[in-house]
Amino acid sequence: MHTQTENHVGANWLAALDAEARGLVAAVDAQPDARSLLAGTLDKEGYIHFLIQTYHYARWSTPILAEAGVRLRQQGRLPELATLLIQKGEEERGHDRWLLSDLKNLGCSEESVEAAARSPAVKAYTGWNFFTSRAGVATAALGTAYVLEYLSQTRAGVWAERLREVSTIPNIHKSVTFLRSHGALDGDHVAEMERLFAGLSEPEDQEAILFSARVARCVYPRIFRQGGDLTT
Repeated sequence: MHTQTENHVGANWLAALDAEARGLVAAVDAQPDARSLLAGTLDKEGYIHFLIQTYHYARWSTPILAEAGVRLRQQGRLPELATLLIQKGEEERGHDRWLLSDLKNLGCSEESVEAAARSPAVKAYTGWNFFTSRAGVATAALGTAYVLEYLSQTRAGVWAERLREVSTIPNIHKSVTFLRSHGALDGDHVAEMERLFAGLSEPEDQEAILFSARVARCVYPRIFRQGGDLTT
């Protein structure tokens, strides 16, 4: 089966990947809750919803990335990218605890967060990324990582600062650890991936990375409150 992504493999694939990352930022900015987040005016319910849904995908980042890296290493392919995947899995370790801490400061117990329904977008996101890491093209996980870290570099720190400056949510100053930390960390991560991707010439891997980037662009914006029902 041929996809639109296949048209972009080859010399122009990094430009196509950059376009997917920019497209994700634009798609997120189009969500009403995300616009309020950028303005610092998102209400407590909407912010809690965002953090809970983020928790339910971020908690799986370490195993998804690590398993993809181990599979790539076992296949004896692309050792630098295998190392990058495993390294990124370690970098993500414990970030779910930042989310639980932020939510606790907003009055949400860990038990209530664990019991909260996952949105269809989160189910799709985790299902797709577990598939690619365990059975698909292992490098695909890097497409997801790239566009989400680009989003963090572009928006997470700004969201945190605007909430601190403008929001009237009680205890908000103690509830932006996840956003503030990701905004500070992910700029270097994006540059590192771009450097390593520049040497990637295998069309299958280029295609897999681009396709996962596109999946993330389509799915991630719908983790916000207006993204759909929270049926289990």
